[in-house]
Amino acid sequence: MTNPNDPFQAIRAYHDDEIPAAIQRLVNDPEFISAIVNHRFRQSSRWVKALLSPVVKLLLKRKWGRLNTVEQVQQEVEVYLSRVLHETTDGVTIKGVEQLSKDTPYLFVSNHRDIAMDPALVNYALHQSGFPTARIAFGDNLLKKPSVTELMKLNKGFIVNRSAKAPRQLLKALTTLSGYIKHSLDDGHSIWIAQREGRAKDGLDKTDPAILKMFYMHGKSQQQSFSDYMQSLRIVPVAISYENDPCDIAKATELYHREHLGGYEKAEMEDIASIIQGITGYKGRVTVNFSAPISDVPDTPAGLAECIDQHIHTHYQLYPINYLAAERSDKKIPEQCKQTLKQKLAELPEEARDYLIANYANPVKNAMQQ
Repeated sequence: MTNPNDPFQAIRAYHDDEIPAAIQRLVNDPEFISAIVNHRFRQSSRWVKALLSPVVKLLLKRKWGRLNTVEQVQQEVEVYLSRVLHETTDGVTIKGVEQLSKDTPYLFVSNHRDIAMDPALVNYALHQSGFPTARIAFGDNLLKKPSVTELMKLNKGFIVNRSAKAPRQLLKALTTLSGYIKHSLDDGHSIWIAQREGRAKDGLDKTDPAILKMFYMHGKSQQQSFSDYMQSLRIVPVAISYENDPCDIAKATELYHREHLGGYEKAEMEDIASIIQGITGYKGRVTVNFSAPISDVPDTPAGLAECIDQHIHTHYQLYPINYLAAERSDKKIPEQCKQTLKQKLAELPEEARDYLIANYANPVKNAMQQ
C-alpha cells in the first residue's frame, strides 16, 4: 500500500519497524532457502539438500528472528563480511578516514569494480573506523528475485530505477532518486553510489556526468546553482583497489564478445553469479582510500566528473600486477605475480587477452596522467 506521506517508499531502504516482517518474508521464501542450501552444500545430493532445506529455514528463523532494527542487521552482516574478507583477501587497508567527521553525513562516490563488494567494503571501512555505515544504491536490474530485493533493502539498500525508459517515467524516477539522496543526507544518513552505471570492466574508472546531473535535479528544483548545491552534498571520492579481480576473466570475455563478435547476451542469472563470484573469489590485498570532501566544486557536471576522477586515480592503490600489465620495467615484479598473470591469460582465447591486461594496466596509466 502506497503511503502518500512517504514519497520515497517505493525505492528507500527499510526502516526499523519494517525489519521483522521483511525477515519473515525472506526466510519463508522457498527459492531463497534453496539458494542458500545449494551454495552451502553444493557437493550434496538432491535428496540430502531436500532434507536440509527445512533445517536451514528453522535455523535462520531462530537466528534472524531476533533482529528488529537496521543496526542489528548491519551487525549481523558485519560478522559475515569479516569472515568473507578473512577468507578471500590478504588484508584490507583503510586510508583517508581521518579527513572525515563521524558526525557528518557524506555522499561517497567510488569507482565500480564489483557489484556487491564495492559498497560492502566502503561500509566495512566506515564501520571499522567507528563511522556510521552508508545507505547504498543498487540498480533494479539486479532485482530478478524478490529475495534479492529484501536482502538489499534490509541492508540499507535503496533502488536506482534503470528500467524506466519513457521520458516522463524516467524523469519521475530520477527526480525521486535525487530527492531521496538529499533527504537522506539532511536526515543524517551517508550515501554510497558508484561513479557510473555498470562495472568498469576495462580498469578505466570514469565518472559519468549523468550521475551528477541526477544529484543536481533536486537542487535545480530549488533554484540553487550547480556548484552551491553539490557543495552541500559533501561529495567524498573513494578509490577501491583489488589486487586480484575475481571476475577479471569474465569481464575480458564480455568485452571481447561485445567488440568482436557483435554483442554479448547475458545469461538470465549472470548478475547474481557475478555477485557470488565477487564475494567468494580470491581478491588478494584490498585498499579502500577515502579522499577529503570536495571543497571547491566546479560549476559543471563535466568539470565535477573530472575532479572526482582525479581524486580516484590519485588514490587508487597500485599493486605489482598493475605495473606488470602496464609493462613498467622500472618496478620490481615478484615471480609469483608473473605466474599469476600468465595463468589468467592462459584461461582466455588469445584474442581476448588484451582486455584482461587492460583491466590491470589502465589504473597505472590513469595515475600517470594526474
